[in-house]
Amino acid sequence: MLAAVGAVYVILAVVLWMWMSDRPLLAHRLSGDSGQERTAEEAASGQQAERGHGAQRSRQNMAYKVEINEVMQALEEAGMFFEPDLQGMEAVRAVSYLPAESMSIQETEDFYRNRNNMHMTVLPLLSEGRVSGYVRFDYIPGTEKERMLYLTEGILFFAWIILTAVLWYIRQRILKPFHVLSGMPYELAKGNLQWELKEHKSRFFGKFIWGVGMLQDALRTSRQQALKLEKEKKLLLLSISHDIKIPLSAIKLYAKALQEGIYGTEEEKIRGARQIAKNALEIEEFVKKIIGAASEDVVLCGMEQTGTEGAAACTEFYLKDLVEKVRECYAPKCRLLMTQFRIDAYENKLLRGNLDLAFEVVENLMENAFKYGDGKEIRVAFGEEDYCQLIEVYNSGEAVAEEEMPHLFDSFYRGTNAGEKEGNGLGLYIGRQLMRKMEGDIFAVREQEGMRICLVFREDL
Repeated sequence: MLAAVGAVYVILAVVLWMWMSDRPLLAHRLSGDSGQERTAEEAASGQQAERGHGAQRSRQNMAYKVEINEVMQALEEAGMFFEPDLQGMEAVRAVSYLPAESMSIQETEDFYRNRNNMHMTVLPLLSEGRVSGYVRFDYIPGTEKERMLYLTEGILFFAWIILTAVLWYIRQRILKPFHVLSGMPYELAKGNLQWELKEHKSRFFGKFIWGVGMLQDALRTSRQQALKLEKEKKLLLLSISHDIKIPLSAIKLYAKALQEGIYGTEEEKIRGARQIAKNALEIEEFVKKIIGAASEDVVLCGMEQTGTEGAAACTEFYLKDLVEKVRECYAPKCRLLMTQFRIDAYENKLLRGNLDLAFEVVENLMENAFKYGDGKEIRVAFGEEDYCQLIEVYNSGEAVAEEEMPHLFDSFYRGTNAGEKEGNGLGLYIGRQLMRKMEGDIFAVREQEGMRICLVFREDL
């Protein structure tokens, strides 16, 4: 990158040098060695010295002297003054004439007055051996052009140094830390949670690094909790399976007795059947314990990951924070899916509960709206009732059947409108458990062309 910047600098310098070589400068300073009137004899001798000296100098560096000599030679050959053609001349910019017969004080002062901040020189014009007048040349010396070129090159050089410093700063402060951070998501995706990320005080990435560190800690904690829950589940299953063996063996025993006709009287047969029913009820209770423990683990796992299991009911949050979080998360997604997304007007209030858990509930409702709706419209509305704040999520599409409404919030239950869509029937069940943890509630309402799920939060008065 630095080499490319240096190459650009060299190209700019060459182009500018070529431009300066072909273009005249527009502003120059006044020379201090002109402005004195010469006598005819001094001017004549000075003219010869100028011509001889100018012929020996380089035409590139002393161009103004060569051009002055050419103009003077043409005027002396003509024997009179005429306006010379200055086209094609680099140095000489203006030629003026003061006749010797009309050398009044005013005319002389005007003749020698500085014009356009250029250098000037005055030479006598000889005609038939006598001075007929004085010719003034306004010119640009070659040294001014060179000084301007050097100044421009110096500016480009310092600009190159500043640009190099800026690029070095960007490399050290932005690109290099970003290169180090680029491997972090890959390591997390592989499950490498032990990869340590060095702390960095960069004002560009400090907060990002801090957030990645928190994400790593949360994933590590989540993995530990998952391993702990898995261990407890296995222990629970082993314990219950052991307890089931007793009533199951009894059932098998009574069933075999009935099958082989061991019981002789009808009363004994009835007693055996009752024992089978009793042990079957015990097995049913064990099965309910397994289902209940598994469902509770799912909810508690989500609570523990957010660290709010015990604090959900004793905290509060503002309604505006929840709404803005929903808007930020789902407005872009609705635009991509070309789904009309609308959030109605609301009054900001302080509500009881936990912001993260509340957003998790709304997140489940929004994902259900995308999954089971027709993709035309999703709307978030608000209402009030008995010091409670209502938040309603409506989606257009096929509604749940009337007979399925009582089971909508049961665990692992899926309605007939789910079709072949993926899911496990836990979203609304978990949502209800979380709302009850926050001392709220949730219910569903069938609409003519869609579904409306309402969340109830208590206002923190």
